Amino acid sequence: MGTFELLSLLLTLAALFSFASRGLLGLPATAGVFLLAFGFAFATAVVGTLVPAIDIRAWEERLVTSAHLPEALLEGVLAFLLFAGAVEQDSGTLWRRRWAVALLATLGVVISTAVMGTGMWLVFDAMGQPVPLIWCLVLGAALAPTDPVAVLAVLRKAPLPEGLRTAIAGESLFNDGMGVVLFALLLGLATGTDTDVTVLGVAWDIVKEAGGGVLLGLATGSLAFWAKSRADDAAVELSISLALAAATYSLAQRLGLSGPIAVVVAGLLIGNTARHHVSSERTGFIMKAFWSMVDAILNAILFMLVGLEAAVVLSWQAPVMTAAVLAPLLALVARLASVLPVVAVHLRSQRKAAATAVLTWGGVRGGIAVALVLSLPDNPQRDLLLVACYAVVAFTIIVQSLTLGRLARRLFPDG
Repeated sequence: MGTFELLSLLLTLAALFSFASRGLLGLPATAGVFLLAFGFAFATAVVGTLVPAIDIRAWEERLVTSAHLPEALLEGVLAFLLFAGAVEQDSGTLWRRRWAVALLATLGVVISTAVMGTGMWLVFDAMGQPVPLIWCLVLGAALAPTDPVAVLAVLRKAPLPEGLRTAIAGESLFNDGMGVVLFALLLGLATGTDTDVTVLGVAWDIVKEAGGGVLLGLATGSLAFWAKSRADDAAVELSISLALAAATYSLAQRLGLSGPIAVVVAGLLIGNTARHHVSSERTGFIMKAFWSMVDAILNAILFMLVGLEAAVVLSWQAPVMTAAVLAPLLALVARLASVLPVVAVHLRSQRKAAATAVLTWGGVRGGIAVALVLSLPDNPQRDLLLVACYAVVAFTIIVQSLTLGRLARRLFPDG
């Protein structure tokens, strides 16, 4: 399948699923597209079993294989998704919640990784399908970060207090960098490529990648600010913003820094100074509409692929189904453990129990976790880890994201 043909097919399917989700079912785009893609793939698998002459499942497998989801997301699409999400955020409000966001995006990721990894290690062992602890921790690191695409889509309609909304949104934008760094370190230990890992070494790698990403984002964002402030053309300003997202992410990867963090910082800088970056009200409207469109299109394609991938790897074997049932429950426990320290220390609200519930239930995972687990090398544990990952992603997108708004309205009726 050629590149243009593949892109045309992905755009067409994403548009159809988006229309069906919003226009026919009235579901939020993220959950609706994922659910429809998963249902479509599952239905075609059933049809293929009943009528072997109709081999749609093989076509779906070729489609998701051709799309190269791990590479496409981690080496390209993620830059534009994070930039689009960051541009919409109020960096002033985010700065006031900086310590809560920082703890959630660092200590929270570590705690979630440890709890989830240890829990799945015990589950797999009890099932008679033992998986080494280090590989379970790799899974925990992949599932620790909340997905910015899914989280921001849910928060747009959830009636939450500004501080709590900012903490959840900020965490989802910044914890990807921490999660990817931790995932890479643990994967190196699991595969034996990193045998001299020390606590100080890990701490230095995290500081170097995260801190370097912040500095790079500030540098490229400032350069873009200078260029955009001297432009007087909407097309030029749009091209500068596109170049900023792509070049910042690529340069960060080349320098061994955190691409997600660099792009988020650059996007926050552009969004915070938007009034200085646009030459007219019309240009500002075009900029906002453009990045909203980019976000919507890439969002639809991403979750359509995740839904198809989930159905393609689905297995009905008893051990696999047991892992699929228990993994989302463990993910909730891990999420609760990761938010409790932040709620206890940094949220002064008298309604800490309500804030804890929303932070826990708002820990939606998505394409980033799937892409990380799909990037694992072939080994005897990979299939079980994939199933556990997909189960968590499916549960958080279908159940948690669809009910978070209702939970928020019940716990925070005054918003």
